[in-house]
Amino acid sequence: MRIVGGEYKGRTLIAPQGGRTRPTSDRTRQAIFDMLAHAPWYGREFLENAVVLDAFAGTGAMGLEALSRGAQRVSFIERDRSALQALRQNLDTCHAREHSRVLSCSVTHPPKASEAHNLIFLDPPYGKGLVESGLTALSRSGWIAENALIVAETGATEDFKPFFPHTRNVPPGTELEPLSIRKFGAAKVTIWKYLSTLP
Repeated sequence: MRIVGGEYKGRTLIAPQGGRTRPTSDRTRQAIFDMLAHAPWYGREFLENAVVLDAFAGTGAMGLEALSRGAQRVSFIERDRSALQALRQNLDTCHAREHSRVLSCSVTHPPKASEAHNLIFLDPPYGKGLVESGLTALSRSGWIAENALIVAETGATEDFKPFFPHTRNVPPGTELEPLSIRKFGAAKVTIWKYLSTLP
């Protein structure tokens, strides 16, 4: 597993042994960042100035790929001990500690955010409803900036509708606008824009 573009291109990342962590494939990661760089919604300038949250971070590959391509800083949320060890080693491999913060906690029970993030990656274990519960918790705790892009990877057959007007305990007037859905083998990548309809 390697960083596929930008300043850290070619750096090798490690993953913890065992099957609890399922890193996004290099091919899928490349496709996601190509979409973000060339999409009509925001484009390369947005990516190069993003404040990123890598939730269910695992190895940290998504957040590190964003840093490699010019993101300002990244917060990583991960609670698995072996994944955290690999994540911190990968940060050192890329000399990225200065622009990173690692939180050892659950995405579904995060602390109150110190700042809102405008690019959110979620890659939880498949089939457990963690995109919905994670987004609800992150929104409630102030992690998601207005007009943020949210990129979620799920199983290709998963069907869910995490639209906030139908979710309890989320700030009223917030919702998600779907922008893109693409399948990559057993994975499905969905991109939303986080909206606030209230002043």
